[in-house]
Amino acid sequence: YGLIVKNHYVKRRLIDISSRMVEKSFDQKADVKKLLDEAEVEIFALSQQHLHRDFIQLKEALAESFERLEEFMKKGSALRGVATGYVDLDNKLAGMQDSNLLILAARPGIGKTTLALNIALNAAVKSKVAVGFFSLEMSKEELVDRLLVGQADIDAWRLKTGKLSDDDYKKLTEAMGELSEAPIFIDDTPGSSILEMRTKARKLKMEKDIKLLVVDYLQLANAGRFYESRVNEVSAISQGLKNLARELKIPVVAISQLSRAVEQRGSKKPQLADLRESGAIEQDADVVMFLYLEEESEDLLDQSKKLVKLYIAKHRNGPTGEMDLMFRGDRVKFYGVEK
Repeated sequence: YGLIVKNHYVKRRLIDISSRMVEKSFDQKADVKKLLDEAEVEIFALSQQHLHRDFIQLKEALAESFERLEEFMKKGSALRGVATGYVDLDNKLAGMQDSNLLILAARPGIGKTTLALNIALNAAVKSKVAVGFFSLEMSKEELVDRLLVGQADIDAWRLKTGKLSDDDYKKLTEAMGELSEAPIFIDDTPGSSILEMRTKARKLKMEKDIKLLVVDYLQLANAGRFYESRVNEVSAISQGLKNLARELKIPVVAISQLSRAVEQRGSKKPQLADLRESGAIEQDADVVMFLYLEEESEDLLDQSKKLVKLYIAKHRNGPTGEMDLMFRGDRVKFYGVEK
């Protein structure tokens, strides 16, 4: 009976929202963008209410847990989550877990987008899982060039200038063939709102069964409505991404900026308090990872080789710690470091 009442309430609210939107749409002076934003916010708020779950008996939850455990045992030594392609990181995380929000943060020029792309590529090519990638900063053309360079393992500058050797061209052709089979789906719409990303991600989940979602980057997303402070807006975006991870039951990797405070300290190692514009990011995230350099350096893209630290500062269900990655600027790619 309670479910029937709830469904009737949602329907009445939808009728109410639709009626008001229709009425406002007849106003010739009405701003179309504002109308769309208003409708988006109200429908999103209603959908979030509708997502609230009822109580579930423990034995039902145990049955689901046992099924997951059985599936994991069948894999043998395989990771429980989606592999990042970096052995040390996968050992710490046991792969990227379903329903988790993973934050990858760093100061500008340290390689956040590159590492996120490398992880997406490893998941799609090596693990054969479908990946959704929201690029709010870079165009799809820029991302594709980086993916090509990384997969072909050729010099990025030679691709950019067109000065390719016969060997480069052969590697590039092979890489194109491999990438054409990779289930990576890119959306480079600038300023996307949380509702827009949720709608697109749900559709992609239904049609392509994506197992991983990447958002580059969190601070460029649109909360969907006006907030009195930037902190509250970023908090809403962070909470929206965590809700999305739980709704789709997939890991969501969100790139985030760091505040300048990290540059003003003696130590270059970031802290959770350095997450820019919102403490909610730290609270919502299941995993927080920082990329950083131990010493002063120019932009990483100008470096042929550079050792970079990846620090897991928060891991809700596992160990923290740090590891080394090797960045090659000429390949625009991170490599694992053998010990």
